[in-house]
Amino acid sequence: MLKNILVIEDDKFLRELISQKLIKEGYNVSEAIDGEEGLKKIKGEKPDLVLLDLILPGIDGFEVLTKMKEDTTLPPIPVIILSNLGQKEDVEKGLKLGAVDYLIKAHFTPGEIVEKIKGAIK
Repeated sequence: MLKNILVIEDDKFLRELISQKLIKEGYNVSEAIDGEEGLKKIKGEKPDLVLLDLILPGIDGFEVLTKMKEDTTLPPIPVIILSNLGQKEDVEKGLKLGAVDYLIKAHFTPGEIVEKIKGAIK
């Protein structure tokens, strides 16, 4: 069965690059450019995994994670954070809020990001 991945990322280039790679790997991909749109899609589509940027217009990624946790109607959806924020506090906060993994953008190629996603939804 095809897995659905939601990519919440405001950087158009990166969002499209990762989406294309995921589609090539056989995933269904939907995209959101900010936290608010992301939350709507999480509730509406209940994806199998969310790839989440933290620095987003409007509601940031931490807020998205918090709201996901508070929403009892949602099934547990694994979230991988993909961010430029590399501070230990940010990483710890993201993981504490329920993310299954925290990737720092500069340290991973899109191909490696896709591998992480595969690993998280097995």
